Amino acid sequence: MTPITLWELNNKIRSVIESNLDDTYWITGELSEARQASNGHFYGELIQKDENGRNVIARARVNCWAQQYNLIRLRFLHETGQEIRAGLKVLLEVQVTFHEQYGYALKVTDIDSTYTLGDLARRRKEILNKLEEEGILHDNQTLTMHRLTWRIAIVSAETAAGYGDFCDQLLHNEYGLRFQIKLFPATMQGQHVEESVSAALFQIASEENNWDAVVIIRGGGAVADMSDFDSYQLASIIAQFPLPVIVGIGHERDETVLDYVAHQRVKTPTAAAAFLIDHQLGELALLNHFQQRISQAANNLLKNEENRLERQKGHISLLFQTISQQIRHQLDLFLQKLRQNVERKLQNESHQLDLLEKQIENLNPNRILKLGFTITLHKGKPVRNPNQLHPGDHITTLTEHGKIESIVEA
Repeated sequence: MTPITLWELNNKIRSVIESNLDDTYWITGELSEARQASNGHFYGELIQKDENGRNVIARARVNCWAQQYNLIRLRFLHETGQEIRAGLKVLLEVQVTFHEQYGYALKVTDIDSTYTLGDLARRRKEILNKLEEEGILHDNQTLTMHRLTWRIAIVSAETAAGYGDFCDQLLHNEYGLRFQIKLFPATMQGQHVEESVSAALFQIASEENNWDAVVIIRGGGAVADMSDFDSYQLASIIAQFPLPVIVGIGHERDETVLDYVAHQRVKTPTAAAAFLIDHQLGELALLNHFQQRISQAANNLLKNEENRLERQKGHISLLFQTISQQIRHQLDLFLQKLRQNVERKLQNESHQLDLLEKQIENLNPNRILKLGFTITLHKGKPVRNPNQLHPGDHITTLTEHGKIESIVEA
């Protein structure tokens, strides 16, 4: 047996492939790698997974030369809003090639954008269906915005122009409304979007009581990066987030699953600021309305009270006159009774005086002497008992017509 070289074998394989295969094939698969080299050529890898989507059952290198790739890329971007990148499922028109040095590869000659759009839509629908099956799809939308939504947590890239526009419009609004904001920085495009935005949301949730709402704004960037937000993890976090979430990460015609689960979807960062300002203006108008109603009610109450006081004033005057007349009548009756009582008292006292006067008259010593009685005095005091006297005492005896001086002998 005569051996052949590797190049000779590869050349035979190439001849067999070129002579037995069609010029091109339309094939489906997932791009596991995709990059454009500095010279403009495209290099990648196409894979196929099993039905469970876990194991790779086929893979092939794919490439496309710069001139052809630029035409394909621009058309795909225009029709899908996506760059050709890893993770996309694609329908490619390819030529099967085999090179003696580089081996087997598929040369891309065209791409069907509708297939990728359908896959993106299918993936988005699968995520939304899963959220709905879990019963959380509309949870964030059922939250009630605070009456005064002024403490705003922001998830955005710190250097994004949209973030600056949002802050400028919100903090320098023409109505003088006051807002408190804080940026929770996150990567808003590329492969780290899911991880970075999730971390920012978890940090906000840890200080939930400090904030009234969350705003996620992208602020410019390529439309192709929109699919980074078609994430089940992000959608699940936002759907179950304890605060209302306002999403402004895309253009008017673009949608991601976040738009379906957020409390409010707006087109741009400035639109998010306008939404918050309008919300506060609505509350301000309501407060002004209540203030007017309270003021009017207070004025009406004051007028009613003034009228009532005027009526009460008339009633009080009439009542005072009535009471005065009654009091005057009562005083007259009291004075009359008092006068009668005094007169009666005076009569009683006068009668008592007469009786006393008679008693005193009856007890007058002169009257007793006129009756023939005498009074014996010793040292000016009446002698009631002879035992009061002693021999030699000087005594005086009073009679009706004079007195008798005596000295006691026995």
